[in-house]
Amino acid sequence: MGFYHLFASHVVVSLFLSSSSVYLHRAAAAQEEALQTYIVQLHPRGSTGGGDPTSSEHDWHLAFLLKSVPSSEEQDGKRLLYSYHTVFDGFAARLTAGEAAALRALPGVASVREDRRVELHTTYSYRFLGLNVCPTGAWARARYGRGVVVGVLDTGVWPESPSFDDRGMPPVPDRWRGVCETGERFNATNCNRKLVGARFYSKGHRANYPTDPSDAAARTREYASPRDAHGHGTHTASTAAGSAVAGASVLGAGAGEARGVAPGAHVAAYKVCWFNGCFSSDILAGMDDAVRDGVDVLSLSLGGFPIPLFEDSIAIGSFRATVRGVSVVSAAGNNGPEPSSVANEAPWMLTVGAATLDRRFPAYVRLGNGRVLYGESMYPGKVDLKNGGKALELFYAAGGSREAMYCMKGSLSAADVAGKMVVCDRGITGRADKGQAVKEAGGAAMVLANSEINRQEDSVDVHVLPATLVGYEEAVELKNYISSTPRPVARIVFGGTRIGRARAPAVALFSARGPSVTSPSVLKPDVIAPGVNIIAAWPGSVGPSGLDGDARRSNFTVLSGTSMACPHVSGIAALVRSAHPSWSPAMLRSAIMTTAYVTDRQGKPITDGDGGERADAFAMGAGHVNPALAVDPGLVYDIEPEDYVTHLCTLGYTQREVFKITHSAVNCGELLRQNPDFTLNYPSIAVAFKDGGGETSAVLRRTVTNVGAPNSTYTARVAAPPGVKVTVAPTTLAFAEFGEKKSFQVWVDASAAAGKDSAEGCLVWKQRSAGQGRRRTVRSPIAVTWPVE
Repeated sequence: MGFYHLFASHVVVSLFLSSSSVYLHRAAAAQEEALQTYIVQLHPRGSTGGGDPTSSEHDWHLAFLLKSVPSSEEQDGKRLLYSYHTVFDGFAARLTAGEAAALRALPGVASVREDRRVELHTTYSYRFLGLNVCPTGAWARARYGRGVVVGVLDTGVWPESPSFDDRGMPPVPDRWRGVCETGERFNATNCNRKLVGARFYSKGHRANYPTDPSDAAARTREYASPRDAHGHGTHTASTAAGSAVAGASVLGAGAGEARGVAPGAHVAAYKVCWFNGCFSSDILAGMDDAVRDGVDVLSLSLGGFPIPLFEDSIAIGSFRATVRGVSVVSAAGNNGPEPSSVANEAPWMLTVGAATLDRRFPAYVRLGNGRVLYGESMYPGKVDLKNGGKALELFYAAGGSREAMYCMKGSLSAADVAGKMVVCDRGITGRADKGQAVKEAGGAAMVLANSEINRQEDSVDVHVLPATLVGYEEAVELKNYISSTPRPVARIVFGGTRIGRARAPAVALFSARGPSVTSPSVLKPDVIAPGVNIIAAWPGSVGPSGLDGDARRSNFTVLSGTSMACPHVSGIAALVRSAHPSWSPAMLRSAIMTTAYVTDRQGKPITDGDGGERADAFAMGAGHVNPALAVDPGLVYDIEPEDYVTHLCTLGYTQREVFKITHSAVNCGELLRQNPDFTLNYPSIAVAFKDGGGETSAVLRRTVTNVGAPNSTYTARVAAPPGVKVTVAPTTLAFAEFGEKKSFQVWVDASAAAGKDSAEGCLVWKQRSAGQGRRRTVRSPIAVTWPVE
């Protein structure tokens, strides 16, 4: 195939130097300019002629580095951080701006870009997903994910967690080539048949934050090893593939049996994130090793804002991983509900938004005037659950400093808040941090008040004092009450854990939205999955609130974010891979997308948050994941790696930009001449009319593969977007054999649509009578967008 390191060959080493004066100039400049990390991508060895084809990748990369860095400064490998050769051909190094410019001008160098920092983006969720239903559940049909390795790129792992117990696990696959890297408080015996590999990558982080991450400045003790000192990685890894743990709870709250989505799958942890975030250089190194180690699924609960794919190291690394057969699942990001905020937009990735569960943790605020305001909390302390203890005087810093209104550390006066219930506006600092600030100032309880932007969003925390979170409407009423009486009082009444009483799923308010900025002809996110108030494993060195001063300890805690939604889908991907080991990543993604559902547990359309408005395709993609159907989708949309290359050409990328992503030399003009009507064979259908183009219609071609029973017939049913005419031909697809392919076309005519910026509908292929078996439904959302005037 040619998209990966087999293309590597050597570049002319005679370009190394010209004169000693150049070295003296560079050395002087290096002292004046600050060093920073750059990622250098190279053309294949030999593409510019000459060189030693027998040298190692590391030596080849070092030779390139020495063309801009004096050898005296590259002693002991201080400048060369990583040498990549699996998902990326190149290296990461510490350079001055002048040295980076010199490298950029050399023959054989494809790109030089600055390192980029990105952010980190279950006792009940497996039951909500229907995984435990026998014999129709996905667990029974996919052998619990046995034989599959899920690689998790995150903050590491806490190996002693009961979620990584290997009792009942099958042997480590013979093909596995990973290692258990030793380091601080981590040795080879920490790995087992569940946790089959662990590595850590800190060079990029240390280069950007030279202070040892174990210093106090890192907020708490960090480990120079795969061991997790943060909690995020342990939480996501156990969500994807944690073992069964009976009696799991967060200090007694949310009790039940904890299980990962694919409890029979193996886990490999790649620690690429630290307290100051995750750097592209470390992420690429983790992806490089993970693919070489033999992971089947890569789970990335991290990302940033939308950027061009040829500048996105995650997109570039994941392309090469996909070519090698690895399914890459990523978080959509937490920048919702802003339109076009979705991250990880590459069409070869499976991008996941967050949704709610029907589990609630009610904690009511009973006001002195008799009114009761709904709130939620997972405070596990000893409080009278029936009466909530005695009523406390309320305090809100209205008219005071902004810092006090947000309950920032050190902003509250003990004279004002001692013994009182303090109202804190949400924002600026973390939710649990506000409770710690109230406690340190002598406050007895806290009400966390949503702002208008947070609306009714209800992510809970394991607070360090009695506390609850109320929605924006309740916050307004609470503040009005405080201002209406000279001595306002209230008490918090905790209602425990309640299941099945709320509409769910709904799209989480914070979940990032489409349409995609970099690839508007591909609908993102792809799907939504549980991502609000998810209970999963937690390190033994960190309190369940995640705060430094929290001395409590629990094997589990609750977190919210698309970071939590992503590993749910990574686990489902492991189940589908276990059931169908020969499927390509595109087939696997298609199975998950086309079987997703768009109605909640009450049979009503999935809503966008708790506001009651119907969620659109830019919020939920194809819909909410349904693992029981994903393992048996009937039809799938497959995509070959070269189709992604053609798709990139349709985006207007230059050949150089396409090369940065695919590491494949292409002639876009020729490709598009050969494929004038090309459209990517994506499971969803997105049509983006361009500004000023005058276009009102489009024709899209799709091909499906029968992965169900032979002699199957499917009929098309179309719900056209309002104001848009959609025609499908043919309307019937008859398959005689398993694996047979059939193509169809979709005509989209928007000439009658006026005054719109978007509209949506769907195409459903419905299987005719399937004997005694299930009649399969293959659904694709249709999203049409117009330029906003």
